[in-house]
Amino acid sequence: MARPLIQSSSLYNSSSSSVDLHKSSGTTRILRTQLRFSEVAQPHLRLLNMPSCNSTPKLKAWKEPMTLTKEMVDGKEMSSVNECESNEFTTLKHRFLNFKKDKYLKNLEHFQNLADEQSPKFLVISCADSRVCPSNILGLQPGEAFVVRNIANLVPPYENGPSETKAALEFSVNTLKVKNILVIGHSRCGGIRALMSMDDETNSSFIRSWVVVGKNARTSTKAVASNLSFDQQCKHCEKESVNGSLMNLLTYPWIKDKVNNGELLIHGGYYDFIDCSFEKWTLENNSRVDDQVTIRNREFWS
Repeated sequence: MARPLIQSSSLYNSSSSSVDLHKSSGTTRILRTQLRFSEVAQPHLRLLNMPSCNSTPKLKAWKEPMTLTKEMVDGKEMSSVNECESNEFTTLKHRFLNFKKDKYLKNLEHFQNLADEQSPKFLVISCADSRVCPSNILGLQPGEAFVVRNIANLVPPYENGPSETKAALEFSVNTLKVKNILVIGHSRCGGIRALMSMDDETNSSFIRSWVVVGKNARTSTKAVASNLSFDQQCKHCEKESVNGSLMNLLTYPWIKDKVNNGELLIHGGYYDFIDCSFEKWTLENNSRVDDQVTIRNREFWS
């Protein structure tokens, strides 16, 4: 009964046949265990002595006997990742504790009032780009602005399907009753570059499905700036898409009514992080005529 058991083991090579099959079943099991240990232990030592940690090509050659060693090497890699993550979150921890000491505790009454309710003055719609943080750029404090961030700071028109941006518009305008909506575009926007680069044959993707919201800005840019370089076209479209979003805001009935009644102002902004300048303008009431916008109070901050 011992012969089939030993011969069927995947750990044995041709030298395994030297095992004495006339031994008792107990002895056979002991020898088999020793052989299994010997075959597994050797590759482990040989792999760990290798100078390189990139063991993936080697593992393919060693197959099953290397499984435990692969886990050990992966464990080292995971340990390195965890250490990096720990360092990054240690930095965040210190920043949070500094915020608590320098701002929260020194303005405790203000933050306790915020805990009960919020009444922001602004709804800010900006890009998710890591270089464009409206609270940091404009010095917005907790409670001052309800902030929505998405790819390319786009506002879809009212008739499109539901989205988190629409939910934020409805909540901030109807419930929080903000007095100002500020849409902020920025320089070197990857979302706008994707919009300007796409064509009818581009494969569908989440990014394409979203940035196509700004297709009118793309069309108008191509019409008036086709003689410019691609980078210049993108810069033109970065601002044009902001105006497109301002126009889309007026497709929302509750926004249009409040704008017409003087209860809500709509503003555009453009942050150029290349030279650290900011451009701001305000949409004129009842300004949407033939898909054109009229703006006022244009300002340049630099």
